[in-house]
Amino acid sequence: MRELALAFLTVVLVAAAPQAPAPAASAVTPDAVTKHSIALGGKTYPYTARAGTITLENDKGQPTCRMFYTAFTVDGADPRTRPVTFLYNGGPGSSTIWLRMGSFGPMRVQVGDGRPTPDAPFNLIENQYSLLDRTDLVFVDAPDTGFSRIVDAGKPSDFFGADPDVRAFGQFVSRYITAFGRWNSPKFLFGESYGTPRSAMLVRYLQQQSIGINGVVLLSSVLDFSLDWDINFTPTAIGGGDWAFPLYLPTEAAAAWYHDTLPGPSTTLQALLPQVESFAMHEYVTALAQGANLSPGTYNDVVAKLHQYTGLSERYIRQSNLRIPYWRYSTELLRNTGEMTGRYDARYTSFMLDRLADRPDFDPVDSAIDAAFVANGNYFVRQILGYQTTLIYRPLANVFRQWDWKHNGNLPTNTAQDLAGAMTFDPNLRIFSGNGYYDLATPFFATVYTLNHLNIPPQLQKNISYGFYESGHMVYLHPQALAQFHDDLERWYADTLQAGR
Repeated sequence: MRELALAFLTVVLVAAAPQAPAPAASAVTPDAVTKHSIALGGKTYPYTARAGTITLENDKGQPTCRMFYTAFTVDGADPRTRPVTFLYNGGPGSSTIWLRMGSFGPMRVQVGDGRPTPDAPFNLIENQYSLLDRTDLVFVDAPDTGFSRIVDAGKPSDFFGADPDVRAFGQFVSRYITAFGRWNSPKFLFGESYGTPRSAMLVRYLQQQSIGINGVVLLSSVLDFSLDWDINFTPTAIGGGDWAFPLYLPTEAAAAWYHDTLPGPSTTLQALLPQVESFAMHEYVTALAQGANLSPGTYNDVVAKLHQYTGLSERYIRQSNLRIPYWRYSTELLRNTGEMTGRYDARYTSFMLDRLADRPDFDPVDSAIDAAFVANGNYFVRQILGYQTTLIYRPLANVFRQWDWKHNGNLPTNTAQDLAGAMTFDPNLRIFSGNGYYDLATPFFATVYTLNHLNIPPQLQKNISYGFYESGHMVYLHPQALAQFHDDLERWYADTLQAGR
């Protein structure tokens, strides 16, 4: 989750516990290895769970970081044909507790679906939507998140940045497939939120190390930050930031539809969104581009349509000069009831202490799910998987403002061309883009726009598949969306592996 969302682009910078001095590399907690089984699709799969760390080294062979992971591998499978998928959240500064405990692992946390989760004890259930029938799963915590720790010769600048982060994950993948004999296995990357630009850079980085990747799953993407909101949450796009407004509009319309605040006759989400997308990319973006030259008649027409598609008053739209940042939308949509909507998932709401504020104090999604994920995540790894450590598990580490956003020396961060380069280098590479309609952190329409502008040949563009779900940034929070996402990925994995033969 958190993933950048800026991946999160989370603005809720949750501070990690005060960092103790880095432990010596020799103080390594032994891997925990346990045996389990899971029933999926009417068949029982025995599998091995391993919770442990892989030590990264610098070019002098000195330990710099121990990266924590949990791997779930089906017993008796042929590693030549059995896929392995590396999964990670983003932040930057997020552990992978969200994907590990909410998406496709063998166990899943039950949380409130669009509403707060009841207090402890929380429910942990066998995950009928696990992808373990299709691929082995390796969930990886970024340096200094979860149980991962920078050690010995390592320092924060070795890891806290777009390019250093990719080098760390690249070394992890290489060391994992070496340690467990997976060099010739089909290999996949699965990143959520900031994990998506990480994946775009990582797949190209691995190719340059002669490590081939069969497919990449991008969940809740932000690849080109020039088309989104920058890390200071101000527009940085072409035309003074105006691109962000049309690209967020379909998500805002979906949120208004969900909360039944749209004027006019009722409609379906599937009927509404194509109208909004067409307006956004034609009349709306053209009007914004005209700036002070926009005619009064066109201005009035755009105001009326924004009212129709957002549910906000025409007075508020005029006062905003047709431009409403997502955080103001989150606080304005339900202001009459004193509520705000979630950023990660606009289905979630919470009350505002200051009912006149134009920015949320927190994300209702955080208050609804975090305690359940962290409690069951610790219980699962420590009690069920048997990983014994005195370390505190860091779900989020406060590295966001330390992050070096430059990629190849450039700002704003743009990783779309890394993905384009990877697809051009390997024309067999397949991409799956998963998106939630109610995601105000990484809006789905911005993802579609970005992936439609990779400047790759049409035959390679066909290697990109999409899934759209009535959920938010963490698609798996809505069980029906998780089921659909699972089925889409089952087919996509099968098609990708068949295409590679």
